[in-house]
Amino acid sequence: MGVSVSLNQWRSDETSHELEVSVRNDTTTRVRFQDVQLVTDSFATLPPAPVDTTLGKTPRTDLRIPYGEARCDPEKIPPVRPATVVAHIQVGDGALHKVEFPVHHPDPTLDGLVKAECGAYILRQSVDVTFGDTWTRAGRTLHGNLVVTRKGGSEPVTIDELGATTHYTMLPRSGKSRPVAVLAADATRLEIPVEITPMRCDWHAFAEAKKAYLFPVYGTVGGGEKRYLIATPPAPVQQTFLSYAQDVCGVGGS
Repeated sequence: MGVSVSLNQWRSDETSHELEVSVRNDTTTRVRFQDVQLVTDSFATLPPAPVDTTLGKTPRTDLRIPYGEARCDPEKIPPVRPATVVAHIQVGDGALHKVEFPVHHPDPTLDGLVKAECGAYILRQSVDVTFGDTWTRAGRTLHGNLVVTRKGGSEPVTIDELGATTHYTMLPRSGKSRPVAVLAADATRLEIPVEITPMRCDWHAFAEAKKAYLFPVYGTVGGGEKRYLIATPPAPVQQTFLSYAQDVCGVGGS
């Protein structure tokens, strides 16, 4: 047919759990995509996403669709499974019909998503990481606590590193790293004093920020592999961060 697909993901897609079905049409015949669906054992299958897009000859046109939760194992990251893209299409003046497009296996985009989501899933079997409610200005920094709470197991949990977002850095006030702190085997809760500073200081960047509050936290359970999860402050704390950044950067929302 001269039409093929591949999978990609822009950084802006991560927060909305979406990816791009990248369509290539090597023919001069127009092809209309009515809806598109990702089908793979690696992720829950969602209903077809309406896209209603007509393509002429194109090396790549991206159709954005949501994808389901990764199917994870609580002990190990599973290998990525084969995938197909199912679509209802109309070729030229022909009738609308269903087509299954094979996705090259193993697909690097899906492989990366499985590793990230299932790594976080495994880590969250043992602990959750949240932001404390109280944050105070200290000069040009914002001070508060990152809270590690045990959810299961009895092994020590090492917090190896605290990652930055596109807009904020988060550092332990102890100055320690690798490890930052350890939740002891007999402990159920750990508070890590941290400081927040802006990564960048232009208002447009903050106004458009979709990933500003997705903080990666890297941890190890017992003697296992280092994995990471994403810790996201609740809305009131996000507003505190934003107000602080506006003030320290001398920018505003008008």
